[in-house]
Amino acid sequence: MSVSPSSPSAEADTPTRAESDWRPRGGQFRSLRAAVAGNVLEWFDWTLYAIFSTYIAAHFFDKADGSSALLSTLAVFAVGFLARPLGGLVFGRLADARGRKTVLVVTITIMSVASLMIALVPGYEQIGVWSSVLLLVARLAQGLAHGGESGVSYTYVSEIAPPKHRGLWSSSVFFAVTLGVMLATALGAVSTAAFGEDGMASYGWRAAFVLGAVLGLLVLWLRKTAEETSHFTEGETEPDAVRPKLSKGQAFRTGLLVVLLACGHNCAYYVWATFAPSFAISSRGMDAQSAFVASLLAQAVALVMLIGWGALSDRVGRRPMIIAMGVAAIVLYYPLSLLISDAPWTLFVAQTVGMGVWAMGAAMYPAFISELFPTHTRAAGVAFATSVSVALFGGTAPYLMTWFDQSGIGWGFWIWVGVLSSLAILGGTLVRETKGIDLGAVTSPFRERGPARTEQEGATR
Repeated sequence: MSVSPSSPSAEADTPTRAESDWRPRGGQFRSLRAAVAGNVLEWFDWTLYAIFSTYIAAHFFDKADGSSALLSTLAVFAVGFLARPLGGLVFGRLADARGRKTVLVVTITIMSVASLMIALVPGYEQIGVWSSVLLLVARLAQGLAHGGESGVSYTYVSEIAPPKHRGLWSSSVFFAVTLGVMLATALGAVSTAAFGEDGMASYGWRAAFVLGAVLGLLVLWLRKTAEETSHFTEGETEPDAVRPKLSKGQAFRTGLLVVLLACGHNCAYYVWATFAPSFAISSRGMDAQSAFVASLLAQAVALVMLIGWGALSDRVGRRPMIIAMGVAAIVLYYPLSLLISDAPWTLFVAQTVGMGVWAMGAAMYPAFISELFPTHTRAAGVAFATSVSVALFGGTAPYLMTWFDQSGIGWGFWIWVGVLSSLAILGGTLVRETKGIDLGAVTSPFRERGPARTEQEGATR
């Protein structure tokens, strides 16, 4: 018998799907912990390469030409970004076929093994060019795993979350990302102080990668004891005839919509979270140690803002948040860049506000894009579209910012950022509101198809 979701008797006597299946249980919290721990470690390992790039260049490439060695190291770093879309597609499809948990176990294993490989491979002086080749192989493996891990973890967290708090739970993803970057940065500072320059060049940088591999064993155990999502297990038993289907054209348009929604905050992350201190040091003459301290403090504030924005998106909706992020970015980012001088407090203020705007979109992003795809194609769609956006608009941001600044037209970069932010606004006007929808009944994400069903509506129809 069907009853109205607004009926008092329905609320009192008939538990809805949201109330019965989705009340957070111990297993769900353990699964969330496993996902968060993996994201922290993934970004810890990923960031170590950038932090220790100088030592990696001296170890894996010909030291006779230091500049060439560093450029080669950064080129290998870029290759990791290029591998991400392929990893997103391969591991996303595997997650849709074999389960989200399976892929999260596989990707964290690959990341850990690749980190250990970077730590143990002999240097250029011992095995010549094969050292460079093996570094490239390890970085490709990390890029593939990173592309799969990111998208599939977005899907996993969204599917285990209570519908009414999906935005809040999804904020844990970028909370973990930011924490992982902070821990890697802090390890770099502590290691340099503890080992000194000679110690770092000899064994200190290796110890960091070994630590990442060892921590991977702990995360692997956490993930093996986590639960598979009920959306995936229920979808496995659902006949193909009743599954929501997307044609190739619909899948392409949905992927393009994800890129529109993501490109602004993808670019903003690499500007404000990773490149801002380097910009302050190289272009504004800020003391390096002071810049990194100011950056770490700003990122600590961003951790709190991520949780707040994620919770707010569960109340006001995803569309208002993504549109507000785009507008705030257009209005604030360029003035914030002008604020940065050689005084550390200017970096702290600019980076805090910049990351606060970024967090408006990032906090709810895993939930938002997971709400756009049907269950049986969700992991592949989320992972591939996200990886493409990061590769095109995130990984290129530091290079473009530097090029524009060195060309004397720094304002040109902020026009580019404004264009990307405008695309986020466009995406927000095209997408339907998705907060609280039934992830098992997702069809078209566009507004012209009418409102999507909530979990409660799906249970009472």
